[in-house]
Amino acid sequence: MDKKSHPYIPTLLGQLNEGAISRRDFLRRSTLLGLSATAAYAMAGMVDPSTSAKAENLPKGGNLRIGMRCMEIKDPHLADFAEKSNVVRQVCEYLTITDRNNITHPYLLEKWDVSDDLKTWTLHIRKDVKWRKGRPLTADDVVWNLKRVCDPKVGSSMLGLFTGYLVEEFATGEKDDKGNPKKSSRLWSEKAIEKVDDHTVRLNTSSPQIAVAEHLFHYPMFILDPEENGSFGAGANGTGPFEIVEYTVGKGAKYKARTDYWGDGPYVDTFEFVDLGDSPGAGIAAMASKQVDGLSEADAVQINSMKAFPHVAVYKVETTQTIVARMHPDVDQFKDKRVRQAMRHAIDRDKVIQTVLLGAGTPAEDHHVAPSHPEYAALPKYGRDIDKAKKLLADAGFPDGFEYDMVTRPDPIWELNTAQALAEQFKDIGIKVNIKSLPSAQYWEVWTDAPFSLTAWGHRPLAIMTLGLAYRSNAAWNESHFSNAEFDTLLTQAEGILDPKERSKVMAKIESIMQDEGPIVQPFWRIFSTVMDKKVKGFDLHPSQYIFAHNYAVATA
Repeated sequence: MDKKSHPYIPTLLGQLNEGAISRRDFLRRSTLLGLSATAAYAMAGMVDPSTSAKAENLPKGGNLRIGMRCMEIKDPHLADFAEKSNVVRQVCEYLTITDRNNITHPYLLEKWDVSDDLKTWTLHIRKDVKWRKGRPLTADDVVWNLKRVCDPKVGSSMLGLFTGYLVEEFATGEKDDKGNPKKSSRLWSEKAIEKVDDHTVRLNTSSPQIAVAEHLFHYPMFILDPEENGSFGAGANGTGPFEIVEYTVGKGAKYKARTDYWGDGPYVDTFEFVDLGDSPGAGIAAMASKQVDGLSEADAVQINSMKAFPHVAVYKVETTQTIVARMHPDVDQFKDKRVRQAMRHAIDRDKVIQTVLLGAGTPAEDHHVAPSHPEYAALPKYGRDIDKAKKLLADAGFPDGFEYDMVTRPDPIWELNTAQALAEQFKDIGIKVNIKSLPSAQYWEVWTDAPFSLTAWGHRPLAIMTLGLAYRSNAAWNESHFSNAEFDTLLTQAEGILDPKERSKVMAKIESIMQDEGPIVQPFWRIFSTVMDKKVKGFDLHPSQYIFAHNYAVATA
């Protein structure tokens, strides 16, 4: 073992040998602490799958086409959907990568070191990486990107992840139109993000944080060329395997492979995303006619239609992908927490799963922490209880229920189907939901503003990541406008606890807050699936819906 390895790793190894933790748990925790995946797999008595994958003899050349919505990208650091990040990811890259097994590896980094107290993270940047336009990747580039996403004027969701250890909130001295003090964010110290030398950056955090390496793999945490100042489009500079040569919102993106890429691949000469629109039937037709070689996502109904196609392979992976019906607590109808509780008690989750997902899901518990998350705490279960829900509504001043609009979008179709299934069940407690299905482009414009809306949330390997993004006060992706000081304090506390069993004790309190006064109804966790033509080789379905086109190849025969 490296003399500089984190001192907790021998403890983890002891727990592994005693059978107290699984091999997977050992791999996840030891790599987060900076142990290389190769060393971690060796200690666990396993072969690093990335090593064996490199030995695969993939065909070279050709064009690959994947069907996916192509949205407007105002700034890669603002990417708020997997589709947007997929477009950028072929050109710009992350410092780390979390694989489909939730093991985090260095990417643009050679490695990282973590201090014993989890407050000093030293990032060692690869020395063999060059931007497409020729100059080497440096620490100055990384510092610029990290500081930029911490600037509240940019508006990146990274601010929510970094708040509590790199970023702090402060009172501006001004008041809003309701007379409340205005707050803003800033780096907690001038040395919070520090250049050590040309290839080393140090993060000096204000509090312990276990998830730094996984935060660096979040949708918008691309390393961009500072000279382009957040712009993106055809010709954008990047360190990634492709050059983007054409991008048209609602139509598609076209890429050309780099011949001087620093990493493995790309195997294809050219790559395309093809926008097939909102209709789920369009994806089926495109696969049937071989207009595309795969889809970025296919729901259970689409899979049922395509699994009999002789040229199509189906891919599935268990994820923490979910959907939430979230309510703004500052709206009259949802202000009383008993209304939000009633909405939760109105739902028969098993029925929704069967109706919407054809059984391809598991019941959720309204706190956005999945049983597969290492810090999950099991709370007492509760099922549908119409009488209790009606009493809660009556006690909150709505004995006859009420009527309200729910905003959603038609694509992917399982989102709209979920809205319809929930609306049917809300009827039974006297709440009439009018579904407003907006074209995707319009939905994205009002995503965080609609008082009652349905939103799908992607997979994250740690619950503390999702909670920091979606429910921490003032976070950019806090679509529900939820704000709870005790929740924020507990979340910051949980983020600094290394042992998942100890972290789950804090998580139990967080989950209880969410079930008692939280802003969401969460019906299920979803098994994510898609399809590829069997001629596509090297494809590995990532639970975060991430596309890594440089790893894929196309067989010619």
